[in-house]
Amino acid sequence: MPQAQDYHGQCHCGAVRFSIHTDLSGLGDCNCSRCRRLGWIMQSAPAEQFRLIAGADNLTLYRFNSEKIEHLFCKTCGIEAFARGIAGDGKAMVMVNVNCFEPAPPVDRESVHHWDGANF
Repeated sequence: MPQAQDYHGQCHCGAVRFSIHTDLSGLGDCNCSRCRRLGWIMQSAPAEQFRLIAGADNLTLYRFNSEKIEHLFCKTCGIEAFARGIAGDGKAMVMVNVNCFEPAPPVDRESVHHWDGANF
């Protein structure tokens, strides 16, 4: 099992920057209309393991479907580096786009859990 460590990420222009402490053991992707278009590799973590370093004032919110997830995009470059929501256990969680990590970690695509969000 991978060891938890601190990762740093950002949007494309760098206005939105964050850090997260996670082990990357739960990587996933989704085939819903939104995720399919974005090409996310997702990793979820409890909200307390996430820290927004810069760019809170540069984020814009988008909600769709059940409107339970806060999809937050950089107003400058349009990249969604992370989203916020509530996990099944009722606790606040964050979903980060691993493709936004600097440097990007190697991802074994065979180990990524595929979520069928299109038929959920």
